[in-house]
Amino acid sequence: MYLKVKNKKVEIKEYTSFWDRFKSLKFVFEPLDHIIKFPKKRRSHTYFFVQRVDVIQTDKEENIVYLIESLRSEEKIKRRKKSYNIYFAPLGTAKNFKIGDKLKITEK
Repeated sequence: MYLKVKNKKVEIKEYTSFWDRFKSLKFVFEPLDHIIKFPKKRRSHTYFFVQRVDVIQTDKEENIVYLIESLRSEEKIKRRKKSYNIYFAPLGTAKNFKIGDKLKITEK
């Protein structure tokens, strides 16, 4: 899966297994070059993250309900009323969207 950001495609990796969700970006030092999707997840945290990330929360139809730019380590992501998916994205990704936009996700 890919997300169209400006005229560029960014790969989306879906984390569904227990281990992927547990580890996520904890102690990852390399800069994030893809987007991580946590389906059916309404809240999260960034404990033990080494790098800052942008967070995008969407509803079931992939409409953006909440954006957080440059979330630092040790912060909680609050549960939002209509939130269904959480995306951790590289820094600067969230500034290309606004609340109410629909994410343009493609297979290729």
